Amino acid sequence: MYRHAVNQLLNEVGETEQFFRAGIVAIDITEADPFTGDRTGYEDEIIGTKENTDEYTYQWATVQLVGNAIPIVLDARPVRRGESRKEIVEDLLDSAEELVHVDNILMDREFDSQHVLEMISQRGLSYVVPKRMQTSEKAQAKRLLQRGQDRYETDRKLHLGKNEWHETTLIYRRKEDSEHDDHRQYSVFMTNRGSGHLTEYGYRGRSRVGTGRSSDSSLPRRRRISGFDSSTSRSRVCSTRSGEQSICWYRSN
Repeated sequence: MYRHAVNQLLNEVGETEQFFRAGIVAIDITEADPFTGDRTGYEDEIIGTKENTDEYTYQWATVQLVGNAIPIVLDARPVRRGESRKEIVEDLLDSAEELVHVDNILMDREFDSQHVLEMISQRGLSYVVPKRMQTSEKAQAKRLLQRGQDRYETDRKLHLGKNEWHETTLIYRRKEDSEHDDHRQYSVFMTNRGSGHLTEYGYRGRSRVGTGRSSDSSLPRRRRISGFDSSTSRSRVCSTRSGEQSICWYRSN
């Protein structure tokens, strides 16, 4: 029923000029509202918040069509305790590629693992993901700041284990109107297709998935994920658009 509902949405908007079936997807993890009930039997699904708090909540991994297309959540799944980010991304990409043609993947820095990036490359797809700045990246950003350089690219090999490496490109970009006066003025991105794809990362911000959140208030709120039916072990997912009735469906877990 889940896939049927998404296919209905895609077929409907596929006839509009705003939709292009080949495009870009964004993968995110978002949180539901804090859970206040009894977690017994669901400790591996109600796993807590990303921040270090004493609250518990469902975390949802989503893959959303973005870019020039109408933003549609193609799949949503709960994050379970013990799952790797690689497993989550693989599952979401399997779902997305059954529905649309995927070219490029935009992700948050929590997906900057070299094993995730290698898996995406092995599928023949491109990616753009911010990198968490370590000692070497901070040192490079300081040098760029001293030179007054706004942008810098360098190739990097990321160790996969044994004698295997993942080749990527690091792109340093100075933020406009940054509140910092040190190396934190810079962001570092990784991509396997060159700097041309970096501009696409802005699509992710304009169509950011989440529980009713968007960085652009002019965009319709496309989705709200809510609810978990413990009696049937099914997740309820709703796709909404301003001025329209919500379309909800259930996904077995």
